[in-house]
Amino acid sequence: MIVDERMVSFINSFDAGDSEIIETIEREAVDGGVPIIRQEMGSLLKVLVHLKKPSAILEVGTAVGYSSILMASCMPKDCTITTIENYDKRIPVARENFRRAGLADRITLLEGDAADVMKQLTGTYDMIFMDAAKGQYIHFLHEVLRLLAPGGMLISDNVLQEGDIIESKFGVVRRNRTIHMRMREYLYVLTHTEGLQTSIIPVGDGITLSVKSGGEGE
Repeated sequence: MIVDERMVSFINSFDAGDSEIIETIEREAVDGGVPIIRQEMGSLLKVLVHLKKPSAILEVGTAVGYSSILMASCMPKDCTITTIENYDKRIPVARENFRRAGLADRITLLEGDAADVMKQLTGTYDMIFMDAAKGQYIHFLHEVLRLLAPGGMLISDNVLQEGDIIESKFGVVRRNRTIHMRMREYLYVLTHTEGLQTSIIPVGDGITLSVKSGGEGE
């Protein structure tokens, strides 16, 4: 927990809730031990979609489709989502959840390793949500930035690793040291890449908001 637990509970107590199908899928994911975005992150994600009003969203890391469906609940009517998942067991669950939510025609699920799948994608996306294997973020970044439209927003979740990111690599359990090193590199690249404006925000397990230059008015 990177923010005081009581404060998080207080903030979440004001959440007005979502549609019945979204809340059902959320409960099923929690009961099944599937990692999904945290409640406060979900609230922020919906606000960002409302603000950005994207025409095309790319999500890297579908899991069971919860965050795709959450974004779809507030995206413009002409917006579509493309989402990528590599874990075989979760793909059919996500497809079924899209069907249950009545969104199968607006959410396209691509199967495979995101690094390979993204190389085949053309066009650009106004918003990209990165929520895949944390140790792979840095390896996905080149293609993500290629696909991000000028003025587009990249949202990356779970970047502070429950607070471990501030520890030295020797203060992190051995099995997590590679992820720790790669995430630090990812944060550095995001904040030092010309043409990219990035803010690191301690919401949920930490997120970054990055905007690519070249949008309207720049």
